Amino acid sequence: MKTMDLFTPRVKDEQLHPYFKNLITENRYQDVLNTIQNWTIGLSGRKKETDKFIKEFQISFNSSFWELYLNKAFQDLGFKIDYSKESPDFNLIHPSGRVVNVEAVTSNNQLSNNKDYYSKNAYQETVNTKNDDGSRDAILKLLGKIKDKKDLFIGKNNKKFPYSTLEHVKNKPFVLALAPFDNHLSYTQNNTLINQVLYGVLPPTMDQINNTSSKKIKHIINKNEKKIDLGIFTNDSYKEISAIIFSTTGTFGKAISQSKMLNSTIRSTRYRIEELSNFITNFGVDKLGFREIKLSKTHTVMTTRMPMDDIVFGSDVHFCDSSEHHESILDGLHIYYNPYAEIPLDEDLFNAYEITQNYFDKSTREMIPMHNDNSLVSRQVFTEYEQKD
Repeated sequence: MKTMDLFTPRVKDEQLHPYFKNLITENRYQDVLNTIQNWTIGLSGRKKETDKFIKEFQISFNSSFWELYLNKAFQDLGFKIDYSKESPDFNLIHPSGRVVNVEAVTSNNQLSNNKDYYSKNAYQETVNTKNDDGSRDAILKLLGKIKDKKDLFIGKNNKKFPYSTLEHVKNKPFVLALAPFDNHLSYTQNNTLINQVLYGVLPPTMDQINNTSSKKIKHIINKNEKKIDLGIFTNDSYKEISAIIFSTTGTFGKAISQSKMLNSTIRSTRYRIEELSNFITNFGVDKLGFREIKLSKTHTVMTTRMPMDDIVFGSDVHFCDSSEHHESILDGLHIYYNPYAEIPLDEDLFNAYEITQNYFDKSTREMIPMHNDNSLVSRQVFTEYEQKD
């Protein structure tokens, strides 16, 4: 199948997004360009959409990049994509014949097309932002994007051609694929903020490690001092949405990691879980706790292992050269099921080892995350150019 020509500029130079301009002007990104180009396979089949998509990629970058990533991820999952369906963004056909419609959406920063937003000062300002304020704004943006797509689905406010009226959408699961690009540190959200948005669950504290019940949050206060409800998948208020696909790793760093770009260092965190008996047999009790392991001159792993009942859980934090980093397209993806969905999503459709499955138990009112061992939690890329700054 044909690929799109993403990187021949189709708009005026002053309209080009700063990320796009860097990609096409710096030779070090050539392998990354090839990787992204391969993610476009099939997208040229969208009717009258090719030119529009390419221009949006060159002007806005992040939202189109997320679609490119999803296109590759869905193909790797084994779906056939019917590109003749113009909306929602992806009409997926499972090998079993079942159909799922997916709409891609990103939460963005209003300054993201401004080159000054990418300056050192702007980045440092983001770093210095109070956590509570930054988290609140990010949560509100995630909520706002989900609400917008729900309104589009049902045709609220007389919106034309609501998704729910389309023949290929009727009686089929409707899924949102959501990624945050609202500030320079969006990737550090991991899944903590979307857990609050969908299931009203706060991150666990150390004193909760041995407690199966999670700490809940019911609402958040916006800038106008208005209460905004959280936990939208703990009731039927968003019954039109079957599930949400989420990731903070489907970013430009994914393309760098896939291309093995030279002169780049990768920091990644992976969740680890194993039966306690197996761990003791394989490694011994003295390997519990914290350790630093040097795998090579350029690869260090910081491991944490903690016993809880009959399991050992923890994390591996890798610091390594990109040539030593291994990451699949699907690594870092989450799927959140809506137990109140009018049309539930079958759980086997997006059931790959790398994908974390998240559920909400209506009887216990608890979130049930199903992480497989070695699931990617986060990843950050440092290029040689950035290290010299």
